[in-house]
Amino acid sequence: MTFVQLIDCRTDRFDEMNRLMDKWVEQTKGKRTATHDVIGRDRSDGSHFVEIVEFPSYDEAMRNSHLPETGRIYEEMVALCDGPPVFTDLDVVRDEQLNVLVARAFFTAMGRTPPDRIVDQLTDDYVDHDPSYPRPVQGRDGIRAVLEGWYGAFDFTFRVDDQMAEDDRVCSRWTWTAHHKGEFLGIPATGQDVSMQGMTWQRFREGRICESHWMYDRAGLMEQLGVLGD
Repeated sequence: MTFVQLIDCRTDRFDEMNRLMDKWVEQTKGKRTATHDVIGRDRSDGSHFVEIVEFPSYDEAMRNSHLPETGRIYEEMVALCDGPPVFTDLDVVRDEQLNVLVARAFFTAMGRTPPDRIVDQLTDDYVDHDPSYPRPVQGRDGIRAVLEGWYGAFDFTFRVDDQMAEDDRVCSRWTWTAHHKGEFLGIPATGQDVSMQGMTWQRFREGRICESHWMYDRAGLMEQLGVLGD
């Protein structure tokens, strides 16, 4: 995102305006360049609304405004407002998803930082979901024990390949590379260099991770360790 447009208006007919926006979304399928749309109501004035529309660039915003459907919907929108809407064009100079930064720091620290430091990034009631566990792991102490097992078995690092965020959730796609130095699930150290790819969906509360769901190729890891046959 490099550009946003603010649309400031007053109306007592928001339900009609909302239906109008649904109509625009339907009519501009495959044409529109807007990527995200948020409408907020002023808590001190129920007739005052501000719409925030995100675009990849200013040029894409202009292309969107020149769609015939946009022109028609704008005319209908003006008819619903108490006066012409006020538009403000903003070039984005800072755009940070704070939870994304926490998630990236979490993976960067894994394998490099002691487990006690890792769990500081988690809430007290943290829940960890892993398909290889018989049940979810609860709390900092529980996940600390899991981490100590991985740390004892491997020297490893994570590389974050991609991230997506929505509301209080972040999904990170990662690559894990490691050297098998100690016992892992009853498998003696092999000295093998191994790797796997996976994704982790995480939920955040007050700047800390409160829940994680892990998805990765455990079978592929076991094959690299020589446990599974060809």
